[in-house]
Amino acid sequence: MAENFVLSKVKPSKVTMFQKATCPYCVRAKTILSKYRFKEGHLEIIDINGLDCGSDLQDYFLRSTGERTVPRIYIGEKCIGGCSDLVPLDSSGELEKMLHNIGALQD
Repeated sequence: MAENFVLSKVKPSKVTMFQKATCPYCVRAKTILSKYRFKEGHLEIIDINGLDCGSDLQDYFLRSTGERTVPRIYIGEKCIGGCSDLVPLDSSGELEKMLHNIGALQD
């Protein structure tokens, strides 16, 4: 069920972030992503705390990405990792290129 849930949310032209609202790394990642002007519907942030399958989702993240922690950030259909992976991508300008490449940003 957790795998199906994740796969239903992850799309080729979308950024999907799974988070826990109280997690400081999630807050930082959300702050970074909020700098960009996404097309409507091309950024989805899902708080797993309110989901019955939250623990199952983290188990799936461990199996599929090697990390159980949040945030888990998907750019298109690829998990780029967590906040510690997002920060250098943003700093180097690579994140903006990736977002343009998948068509997630406004012109």
